[in-house]
Amino acid sequence: MILRVANAADAQYVETLCQWYEESAKQRGVGIAKRDPNYLIKKMDRGDSIIAFIDDQLAGFCYIETFEDNKFVVNSGLIVNTELRKEGLGRAIKHEVFKLSRTKYPMAKIFGITTSMAVMKINTELGYKPVTFTELTQSDDFWKGCSGCKNYGILMENQRKMCLCTGMVYDTLNDQYSQPAQASIEILNQEK
Repeated sequence: MILRVANAADAQYVETLCQWYEESAKQRGVGIAKRDPNYLIKKMDRGDSIIAFIDDQLAGFCYIETFEDNKFVVNSGLIVNTELRKEGLGRAIKHEVFKLSRTKYPMAKIFGITTSMAVMKINTELGYKPVTFTELTQSDDFWKGCSGCKNYGILMENQRKMCLCTGMVYDTLNDQYSQPAQASIEILNQEK
């Protein structure tokens, strides 16, 4: 298994990733997972994503989004090849994108919303805590991303204060990742 920061050359995998997102949304019965290929390419170009391979075959992906001048970071779009699920790959990708988030944005709160018990379990392992939506970013750009979900009406009826998702935050800003942040960023940039 190879997990690394994605780069511009990985744009060749975007079409496959977009197919995986659509298939996953259909399986889970939500519409939120559709992703714009150009947006994924931008994440790769900026070094704001993790890509995974097993035996030189694309295996998974996850990216970072920032809000409110880097005050909040979300790890989004975790996707794993359906044939490789239940092997711990999602957990490994989530751990790597968490480390990338902490080193690139050491002063940011990392957050997410999810209905997935597996993701909640991984987030808990990483140190996230469940919170109310009022403790998450209030950026309209973030919440606009929920508009494709079948539960969007519930979110809006509740003025973005609650939905069927659970909000989780990691806000321990003085941890092992924040200390050597600059050195880590330089190493990540050299790997590109």
